[in-house]
Amino acid sequence: MDSPAEPNDLLVDIIETLEARGLDADAFHLQDYVDVDALDQLVNAPYGDVEVRFTVDGIRLAVTPDSVDVLTDESEE
Repeated sequence: MDSPAEPNDLLVDIIETLEARGLDADAFHLQDYVDVDALDQLVNAPYGDVEVRFTVDGIRLAVTPDSVDVLTDESEE
């Protein structure tokens, strides 16, 4: 995925990733899990490579400036 330019782009990327894993968009409120504006500021800050991990309704995500990825046991090794 392309680097999000706006927090709304990051929000869309996260929601699309969760929906691709079978989670209905009406089944969760993302703001209950993460502050999307703060997340956007973290991953797009000039600190170098930043990865933020969090879980939404049992789906573990890793968000970087370049992607929103689903973590599996194999991807964490």
